[in-house]
Amino acid sequence: MGSQRDEIAPLAERMRPRTFDEFSGQSDIVGESSFLRNAVLKDQVPSLIFWGPPGTGKTTLARIVASETKGFFVHISATSSGKKVLQSIVEKARKDLENRQKTFVFIDEIHRWNKAQQDALLPSVEDGTVILIGATTENPSFEVNSALLSRCRVIILRRLEDEALFAIVSQALQDNERGLGTLKLEFEEGILELLVGFSHGDARYALNALEACSKFGKKITKKILQNILQTSHLLYDKKGEEHFNIISALHKSMRGGDANASVYWMTRMLEGGEDPLYVARRLVRFASEDIGLANNTALLLANAVFDACHKLGMPECGVHLAQCVIYLANSPKSVVAYDAYTYARKDVLQYGNLPVPLHLRNAPTKFMKDIGYGVGYKYTPKEKSENQRYLPDELTGRNYTQGSL
Repeated sequence: MGSQRDEIAPLAERMRPRTFDEFSGQSDIVGESSFLRNAVLKDQVPSLIFWGPPGTGKTTLARIVASETKGFFVHISATSSGKKVLQSIVEKARKDLENRQKTFVFIDEIHRWNKAQQDALLPSVEDGTVILIGATTENPSFEVNSALLSRCRVIILRRLEDEALFAIVSQALQDNERGLGTLKLEFEEGILELLVGFSHGDARYALNALEACSKFGKKITKKILQNILQTSHLLYDKKGEEHFNIISALHKSMRGGDANASVYWMTRMLEGGEDPLYVARRLVRFASEDIGLANNTALLLANAVFDACHKLGMPECGVHLAQCVIYLANSPKSVVAYDAYTYARKDVLQYGNLPVPLHLRNAPTKFMKDIGYGVGYKYTPKEKSENQRYLPDELTGRNYTQGSL
């Protein structure tokens, strides 16, 4: 039976996983063979920095670590606590350590502490008085002092996949004790998928939105979800027709050189809950399919933007995608590479495994030389070879790069 405080706590707090087995997503971090889980089992947890987007489980993991190792857990926020609070915690931790009681100090948003505050923490981390677990949404190599960072193991949490988020929401709907199971909520078809999509991998956001929906009655409709999210004109099914209509509009707008329309359609997708990596993948494809040899730098930029989206996620990576979309729309276009691959593939499928001409084959053994491998090959850096053939006999004259067979 939960306490009165548990009953009035937000759903996201009530449903917080208590063990590794209850944790959804991040299997590389919480799986049975993971470093963190083994460190907990052996009671050899070092100081840690959890780095990841909001709602991915940083605080939850800190609590599980402290609970599973029977440590004393102190939670402070870098935005409201400073050196004075830290000093009192360290004093108590030093006394508790004499009785073999470990103290885990969880510092939320540790990147908000300045250098002096982080330096004050360093000695107690170094001598083992406290075990630090810091949480940050910012890159720790920029935001955490190098001396402190070198004494911590950095664990990177990724944005939760839709599958993991859906499992979290489903569990909240089924749990009679901590969740909303007793309400027996009903949903219009596709509503939960929309909610998950709009949560952008943030479990806290998804559960808060779910709890807000539950206040409107037993039957949850699209109109209710629109009211909660306040984005009625943006809701769309990421697997439905509108999804394909908009990505087609984006592609054709970039192909046609309209940067304004391109940015608009891209923004529609992102604000509609689309995975930024999906958009980024399409831009990488476009960079070769529609621009190709007309501007080889386009592919380099598209790849760099894909990497930025992978590292940052939404909403930060929206500006990177906008930069890339504008560049691709304004770039000159060429379909030579696209056509060349298309025509060459057609021949490969039609003619099958045509033999490599003998003069193009390597001859590492005497036997191979004796049967003609490599005979007649002209080494082009030193010999003229205007008449040297490189295609199989059956494909003589093919000109894929000119778009002809």
